[in-house]
Amino acid sequence: MRQRSWAGVMLACLVSFVVACGSGSSPGGSAASPPAASCAGVKGAHHAWIVVQHLNGAVVQKCVGFEADTEPGIDLMKAAGIEYQTQHFSFGDAMCQVDNEPAQFTQCLPANAPYWAMFVFSGSAWTVPDTGISGVSFHDKDALGWRYTQPDASPAPPPAPPRA
Repeated sequence: MRQRSWAGVMLACLVSFVVACGSGSSPGGSAASPPAASCAGVKGAHHAWIVVQHLNGAVVQKCVGFEADTEPGIDLMKAAGIEYQTQHFSFGDAMCQVDNEPAQFTQCLPANAPYWAMFVFSGSAWTVPDTGISGVSFHDKDALGWRYTQPDASPAPPPAPPRA
């Protein structure tokens, strides 16, 4: 298998982001909206989902409450209590590890290895933002999605939609 450089991986990710965002539709996403009732009992005037889909298909989802009109994505991750590690790049902070996957890493976004693809649900479908987690904010009933995906999945499929 041909090895890709870090710049090649970033270019492939950026192309996937542009294709997904420019199409006006979600990359294989679901039009189902996050269920509002499943956040019952979570404190906060507003609620957003975090959905994490591991490489083996296991899904972790959390509803997070917040008081302001918008909440930064990184603050949602902190409030959800889902383990994560990031690294800063020119496009913002990339997710290197989520919910202890991969178990260990020496390089964030390594060539020819699985990576965490980020998705945002706002309105009716998953979309791919053109920035890292440090550049996205969420409103009431939005969702932040993570899918650990193989490097040859282009564009990466979104995670499963939040379920009640």
